[in-house]
Amino acid sequence: MGSHRRLATSGFDRGAGAALCVMSAAATALGVVPAKATPHDDTRTKVDRLYEEAEKATEAYNQADERADKLRDQVGRAQDRIARQQESINTMRDALGSLAGAQYRSGGLDPSLALLLSDDPADYLDKAARIARISAHQAGELEALQDAMRVLAQDRAEAAKKLVELEKSRKAVATHKRTVERKLAQARRLLNTLTASDRAAYGRASRSGRDVMPDFGSALPPSGRAAAALAAAHSALGKPYVWGANGPSGFDCSGLIQWSYAQAGVAMPRTSQGQRYAGRQVPLSEAQPGDVVTYRSDASHVGMYVGNGQVIHAPYPGAPVRYDPVGMMPGATVTRV
Repeated sequence: MGSHRRLATSGFDRGAGAALCVMSAAATALGVVPAKATPHDDTRTKVDRLYEEAEKATEAYNQADERADKLRDQVGRAQDRIARQQESINTMRDALGSLAGAQYRSGGLDPSLALLLSDDPADYLDKAARIARISAHQAGELEALQDAMRVLAQDRAEAAKKLVELEKSRKAVATHKRTVERKLAQARRLLNTLTASDRAAYGRASRSGRDVMPDFGSALPPSGRAAAALAAAHSALGKPYVWGANGPSGFDCSGLIQWSYAQAGVAMPRTSQGQRYAGRQVPLSEAQPGDVVTYRSDASHVGMYVGNGQVIHAPYPGAPVRYDPVGMMPGATVTRV
């Protein structure tokens, strides 16, 4: 994606819900009865839901923005082509005009009468044959001009249609951007209603209780490009989540995957939905380092498998690129690029 990518801040997380389930299960195993849900629990649930909704809107934003970029390129190429066609048509018109003018100046005498009056009939017949050839050539040039004008009209109509589509895509970008910003603002307001200790607890839960580097196991990437993409993703660890961004200083979830694979020379789609189908589907049980893991039925979140049941991903604003369990969200689907 082009360097004009907007980098408005915001973001998303789902690790909290999974972590709370793990904490609850651990408490049960120890014979401890979990405390009754509090209003704070309800607030955290709402925040998680808002982050999820914002993430879906972000991927819609990325998709609309990518389409706008493509349409912009298509319109630019069409306008260049139309300009060249118009220049060619102008040249053809000038040539035909010059030829028509020369014929007019030569007079319009009837050919049979001109032959009778000619001092040198043989010379006249030779000239007449050349004029006939010129007329045939002129007819061909005129037909070519008409064809060129017809193609020009079609290209202009197609360019006009692309411009309409581009304007629609621009409006969609703005709409999705407003949606993301609204959801994230609501999430921030809810988080601000929590006490400092509750906010800290939410942050710990969203990290799935992981404060140390996980063990990635001994599995190897299935290809050289997967290994290069994995190395790039590891290098992004700790970079901030920035919605709509695809690196190198900040990332949203699909931006991290696109950037990582770009470092391996692989062009990936901009959205997590596109990334789900950017390769061969494999079972989660067969995931290998470098595989792309999308989540939920709509593939609205994505990470990269790093080994031993772990992924690296860009979670949500305020939570930098990090490692989490592959089962942190429902509906995991694995794609091998």
